[in-house]
This record gives sequence, C-alpha cells and structure tokens, in this order.
Amino acid sequence: MSATVAAGTPVLELDGVTKRYGGVHALSDVSLSVSPGEVCGLIGPNGAGKTTLFDIVSGVQSPTSGVVRLDGTPITRTTPEHRARLGIRRTFQRVQLYGRMSVEDNVLTALEWHGGGGGVVGDLLGLPGRRRREAERRERVAEVLEACGLADVRDAPAGSLPIGRARLVELARAVVDEPRILLLDEPTSGLSPGEAEVLAAHVGRLRERDVAIVLVEHDVGFVMENCDRVVVLDLGRVLADGTPDEVRDDRAVRDAYLG
Repeated sequence: MSATVAAGTPVLELDGVTKRYGGVHALSDVSLSVSPGEVCGLIGPNGAGKTTLFDIVSGVQSPTSGVVRLDGTPITRTTPEHRARLGIRRTFQRVQLYGRMSVEDNVLTALEWHGGGGGVVGDLLGLPGRRRREAERRERVAEVLEACGLADVRDAPAGSLPIGRARLVELARAVVDEPRILLLDEPTSGLSPGEAEVLAAHVGRLRERDVAIVLVEHDVGFVMENCDRVVVLDLGRVLADGTPDEVRDDRAVRDAYLG
C-alpha cells in the first residue's frame, strides 16, 4: 500500500447523494471523495447501497438528489457512455463478457470508440492508417493481457474461461484504455489466491499512475491490505470513513459488519 496519496482536487466527488425507490432509501445523503492515486475500499452488509453507489457514479442510475463531480465538474446527468469516455471505467459483480469472442477481442472492444483511422473507407480498404492503428491497439492489448496473466488464453473464447480468469478479462478490458477512475465490483469473487495476487499487483500499478480506484469487496482482508482508505456503508448511509486501522477498530463498524 502506498504511503501517500496525491493531494489536490479530488478526481471523484459525491456530494449529498440520495437514491430513493418509493419509500425505500438505497442511499441517504452520501458524501465522499477519492483522490488521484488513492485506493478506496467500499464495504458493508448486503443491501447497504454499494452497487447503487457504483450505478450512480457510472451513470447507470441517476440520484434522487445530490451531485457527482469528476475533476470538480458536475457529471450527474451525463450518460454512461460519456462518463466512460471521460475515464470512468467499471467491472461488474456478475461478469459481463462477449462469450463467443476471443479474450483478445473482448479487450480490444474497449479501444474501438477512438475510431479506426480513415473511417468506414479505411476499414473496407485496409488503408495504412487503419492498419497502423489496429497494430498499435493490439500491441496495447497484448501488454495488458500479459500484466493480467491472460497471455496464454488470448485466443480462447471468453465464455470458455472459469470465473476467476473471466474476471481478469473484465479487468483487462476496463484498464486497457487507461481510466481516471476504476470501479471494481467484487473483483476477488471466484479468484484463486494466485489470481488475487495478480489483481492486487495490477491495482498497485494503477495507483502508481494516479488512477483513482474504488472497490466493493466482501473479502475484508483484501480490502484492509490493499486500500489506502475504507468507507463503510450501512443502510445507505456512511457509517465510517478512515484508514484500514481506524475502520477495523471502530466499534460501530464491528457491531454492524465486521463482528
């Protein structure tokens, strides 16, 4: 874990975010910020509002009230596609891959929005600009697959992989176009100890490149070992926010979640 976190304007801010479904408050006046290069763990019981918070940050849902900011600019009403292009990337609790496509092509899809060089004509005629950009992208994909321990399955259909390796494919797809903010939803679920080490190493590399990371995780040991800060949600409210040691020693957290 890094000794310091980059100072200055937070890359991500939530200010008074509330989400209601009828009379049910999934989130109630949640405020938090994450700085560049900071790894923030988000923990809490089932139903605490963790995935709802991810949905609001990534634009899948809109808050009932409150503001989401990226680099100080409100993005509360922007689309998920726009946020992704601004650098907010996400993995999901249930892995979402293109099962019939190869591992390499799954990861390559995250770069396609940049355009192919020469447009449709370039694609049809295989113009030099298109070929050069395609080669550059595949080189980048190869680097990320190697870093995620997936080089040996690059040609395998993604749907044929066991859950642990499939999660690493989703991670590779989320980071191949380097994010500003990375949201990881239950990233260690189904991972072997070796695969969890690969994940932790990649989180460390992204931290060094000033990527802000928020991870929802039930493996409290992984959170305490790999996060700079831990936020605890309970019944849609922030119960605690502090260093791993501070949260571990918080009596309210122990009573509500850690035991």
